[in-house]
Amino acid sequence: MRKTTLTLSIAAAALAMGGAGVAIANHHGSGGGMQAADTNGDGEISLAEAKTHGAARFARMDANGDGQINAQDREARREARFAQTDANGDGEITPAEMTAAQEARAAKRAERRAQRQARMLERFDTDGSGGLSASEMQAAREARSERGQRGQRGQGGEMRRGGRGGQRSMQMLWQADTNQDRVVTKAEFEAAIEARFARVDTDSSGTISATEREAARTAMREQRGERRMQRQRPAN
Repeated sequence: MRKTTLTLSIAAAALAMGGAGVAIANHHGSGGGMQAADTNGDGEISLAEAKTHGAARFARMDANGDGQINAQDREARREARFAQTDANGDGEITPAEMTAAQEARAAKRAERRAQRQARMLERFDTDGSGGLSASEMQAAREARSERGQRGQRGQGGEMRRGGRGGQRSMQMLWQADTNQDRVVTKAEFEAAIEARFARVDTDSSGTISATEREAARTAMREQRGERRMQRQRPAN
């Protein structure tokens, strides 16, 4: 059978749909990123958790490990994703290789879900039976409701947002570039995380609650709506 090949640019675009843009918005603005930062599973994000999560994100984006994020890192990440998907190293990506890459990403997402479920079991399995009874499940649901989490709403959210979500994330990343030199240093990245944390932590408690996260998401949606309306208004 004739081998179907893809150019580097086409493959990179396809992989980007599953790769998702990662930036400051994912630490504090969106449900999926915030849940990942909540390492102890208590439904709240401390500044230490946010900074730890941010440091891991920065390290992944800083592909060449020089302590800054720039165009060279983006190119290196694209090349690395391509090389990872090109399993036989022949410089071309087949449909089978792309399917395998998608399956690998799905497996990682399943692993993260399993880890979240394990934390939930540890927290709500009050009788230590190794499973959740109907009453324990109800307690878990009520706790999620009280924290404003609505079950597993964050799972797959970044994937569903697609390209526009990645564009917004990258826009917020470059907003951290305070000196506008098209390079985001680790210091700039950390400063942006701290500033964003302070804005979302409206009660200055030192932690971001589910209610504060929801308020931040609502504010972001309203700002995007206002910008759209401004663009649609006819010029005088």
